[in-house]
Amino acid sequence: MEKTVKNVKNSLKFKATSKSGLLSIKIGVKKYTVPAEARMLSNDGYLYLSFPATSELYKVEGGTLTVIKDDAVASEALAALTPKRRGRKKAAQAEATLSPAVLEALRAIPAGHKLIPTADGGYRLVRTRVRRKKGQA
Repeated sequence: MEKTVKNVKNSLKFKATSKSGLLSIKIGVKKYTVPAEARMLSNDGYLYLSFPATSELYKVEGGTLTVIKDDAVASEALAALTPKRRGRKKAAQAEATLSPAVLEALRAIPAGHKLIPTADGGYRLVRTRVRRKKGQA
């Protein structure tokens, strides 16, 4: 589904991070910061800029900013400007298969014990540490 410029602007409004002190003006020899807050998102070829009263979608071309009015370009800008989710994706887990001999050896370990490696390269059985919350006996 192709998005309109208006839909893309509304979609990006709350995905953009809010920043203050972005605008400045030079009067005489002194530079003043305009107390305005703006929301911005930028990527290689697109810029989303939103002020509390208005917002605009621009395309960066040849060092200049041009206002996007075409809906096809707006859909492309939405895809480029939408921040990626940072969560880890779970890889499809393959089922592990163990030989019957290994399964039989694992079943032979008594409850409450585990195998740990020794210095000489072998393994030995030790009791499993039982952790309890403070105040429990």
